[in-house]
Amino acid sequence: MRYGARRGASGVVGAVALGGLLLGAAGCKDVEVSGGAGGEASKPAQGAEGSALKAVDGLTVKGRSPKTGYDRDKFGSAWADTDSNHCDTRNDILKRDLKDVKFKSGDCVIASGVLNDDPYSGDDIRFTRGASKIDIDHLVSLSDAWQKGASKWDPSKRIALANDPLNLLAVSAGPNRSKGDGDTATWLPANKGYRCTYVAGQVAVKAKYGLWVTSAEKAAMKKVLATCPDQKLPEGTAPTKAPERFRAK
Repeated sequence: MRYGARRGASGVVGAVALGGLLLGAAGCKDVEVSGGAGGEASKPAQGAEGSALKAVDGLTVKGRSPKTGYDRDKFGSAWADTDSNHCDTRNDILKRDLKDVKFKSGDCVIASGVLNDDPYSGDDIRFTRGASKIDIDHLVSLSDAWQKGASKWDPSKRIALANDPLNLLAVSAGPNRSKGDGDTATWLPANKGYRCTYVAGQVAVKAKYGLWVTSAEKAAMKKVLATCPDQKLPEGTAPTKAPERFRAK
């Protein structure tokens, strides 16, 4: 499923360059690896160059660090306008991911819209400002990032991660909150048809920012992506450091 084709944007999202966010076209299928002809075991999928499966092998594997010191404020104020388009990141992502968008004022604050084919549940969900059942999820949660490298970063890099469109997705609030700070080894969307795209997104974010994975996480990523070895690695154009005017504690 190609992300950009699945859900069009209503309006243009300023300088965020959200058009650079490309998620792979390959679907995700449940495949049982079993003996083939003559009783020989099937060879594990290798993945082509540029595939998410291939990219998993480039991720550093380490144990999870303690959560000590983590706070949301370590990643800056929520939904900062890091791309300087005069619209906060939350509204940028709603504009990108919803259809039938109506604005509260101007072309920034979203008043209502529809999330068609929610990635995590597969449902169509109505968005109404002030009574929303839609969250903006960090594919790689900020807590998970903190425990896998981000605690040592310069604040500007943490702010960039928290607001990078590559790491953000409008989704149903219920599944998102059940996810918590889970990684691929501990949580996957119930919508099996989206799992390959979801995991590929996590791989892309961790590769872009140099975050590591645990051995269990890497194994889980490879297990999912082996069912779709040609799933492309998403690309994002946002810089990995926020402008100097932004500061995190």
